[in-house]
Amino acid sequence: MGDFLPLCRKDMEKRGWEQPDFVYITGDAYVDHPSFGTAIISRLLESRGYKVAILSQPDWKDETSVQEFGRPRLGFLVSSGNMDSMVNHYTVAKKRRKTDAYTPGGVMGRRPDYAVIVYCNLIRRVYKDVPIIIGGIEASLRRMAHYDYWSDRLKRSVLMDSSADLLCYGMGEHSTVEIADCLASGMSVKDITFVRGTVFRTGRPELFEDGLMLPSFEELQQDKKKYAESFYIQYRNTDPFSGKKLVEPYPNKQYLVQNPPALPLTQMEMDDIYALPYMRTWHPSYEKAGGVPAIEEVQFSLVNNRGCFGGCSFCALTFHQGRIIQCRSHESILQEAEIMTRNPDFKGYIHDVGGPTADFRHPACEKQLKKGVCPDKQCLFPAPCRNLRADHRDYLELLRKLRKLPGVKKVFIRSGIRFDYVLADMKSSFLEELCRYHVSGQLKVAPEHVSDQVLKYMGKPSNQVYRRFADRYRSMNEKLHKKQYLVPYLMSSHPGSTLKDAVELAEAVRDMGYMPEQVQDFYPTPSTISTCMYYTGLDPRTMEKVYIPRNPHEKAMQRALVQYRNPDNYDLVKEALIKAGRTDLIGFSPECLIRPRKPGKSDQKQRGNKTKNRTGNRNGNKTGNKTGNKTGNRTGNKR
Repeated sequence: MGDFLPLCRKDMEKRGWEQPDFVYITGDAYVDHPSFGTAIISRLLESRGYKVAILSQPDWKDETSVQEFGRPRLGFLVSSGNMDSMVNHYTVAKKRRKTDAYTPGGVMGRRPDYAVIVYCNLIRRVYKDVPIIIGGIEASLRRMAHYDYWSDRLKRSVLMDSSADLLCYGMGEHSTVEIADCLASGMSVKDITFVRGTVFRTGRPELFEDGLMLPSFEELQQDKKKYAESFYIQYRNTDPFSGKKLVEPYPNKQYLVQNPPALPLTQMEMDDIYALPYMRTWHPSYEKAGGVPAIEEVQFSLVNNRGCFGGCSFCALTFHQGRIIQCRSHESILQEAEIMTRNPDFKGYIHDVGGPTADFRHPACEKQLKKGVCPDKQCLFPAPCRNLRADHRDYLELLRKLRKLPGVKKVFIRSGIRFDYVLADMKSSFLEELCRYHVSGQLKVAPEHVSDQVLKYMGKPSNQVYRRFADRYRSMNEKLHKKQYLVPYLMSSHPGSTLKDAVELAEAVRDMGYMPEQVQDFYPTPSTISTCMYYTGLDPRTMEKVYIPRNPHEKAMQRALVQYRNPDNYDLVKEALIKAGRTDLIGFSPECLIRPRKPGKSDQKQRGNKTKNRTGNRNGNKTGNKTGNKTGNRTGNKR
């Protein structure tokens, strides 16, 4: 029987340790499950013989909080947790969120803003010379100079502001173990400048003579075009086979050096990582608080892959996991599923067999594992590459094996599929088996918009492709005599989206008879092409100017248009239609979005009969939103 890693000094002493090798500070509660980065890295280090103690959500206002285990023998590992702390804390409207799914009981406020910086500076005040290595999503996506939406300014690399010694970017398994081995051998952390997947700072030019020089931080601050150019150089160097060493100069002859990305994990390495002795639940000390809500979405789900060659502009996966698909073997996934079925809370339903994109089970083409991805081309955008291997046979075989496991009633796919990839596959019966066995009444897909101009900036296929898939999906369900619907994820206010485009999206929603419960307003998170566009007004791929809906009121209008049936949105929808020159959509015909107000009536009465609206919403939901808020909330959390 296994056990959790030490969460306090008493736990450490029970193990007979006088001192841990590493103290892992995380902004999340301690959940020992492979969907949590802290669990993977700590268990991996444990498997290599290192003693790792977990310091979860320390009080950043109290210096003694980082002294719980004393000084670690080799160093501190620091992460904000599974989310960027600012995304965790604030909505796109920069309003404070009310709950935190990664904290016991969902309580908000247990971690600081910009958690990595705050934790590291707290450590440094107590331990002046202890090695500090930062990693996780917040460090990874802020590893170079980046636009910070919440302060609305360009910020230095998190490594420069955190006083840490090294930054691990990406998933971090290879680089973390290599750093640990170097430190254990007696090497100074200042000399660890050669590890793939890391960033270090230096004043020694001989350490980056073979590097590609980026514009200096001062240049980036003065010229947004320089930032767009620098960002795209970084984007083109995210591949482990072709990526170059990058150098970003700072004042006082300091340089930030990013080594090339770590090599992809082999299937055997992936299998080994997911076979580590996880407890697969939250630490028992959280029971009184009701546990950690975040595990509910993943407890009975299976991770089957990493990486994504979808290349959506608003997604940071290219910078974090990369575009090369890495997969676990069938045997590894089946073994985890069997463990899952022995959980007393398992009811027979596997909630997901997925990853960033569920149906990617191999690299996009043969050459990627030897030569890497194309730096200037996408695999699926604007159309599938002629070298793309669109093939679902291996994924189908995996799903069939899972369906046959004793105790498994149903296997769902909830993390999303690429509908353009499904259409590109001419060799399998994936769509039929998907509809027959793996849809729980509705299938979530992400067309995001209907305007081809906006879709171009999003890096998404044209609206015609989605319509073709929707027709095939509907026909397949008719063939199978099933009433199953599409739930399209939609996004408002993305760079390039004008009010005219938002009206076009509203008309599409009208024609679908669909009332979306939630709409994702574009959120400029660090290190995405879309965020670069938002900050600079330029598409870094072409350097063309892009319209940016920055004004909060315009953003509210774009969002309201997509939810035009909501009576509370009437004023915003009317204003938007007038500004867009589309007053033809205010009237009584079936094509109109809203009705005109009658003189002398109160606003409340003008919003119409709420019973009618509810009925209309229920009818609209038949097209694609049968489960309502549950799915909408899951979508919002995952995004």
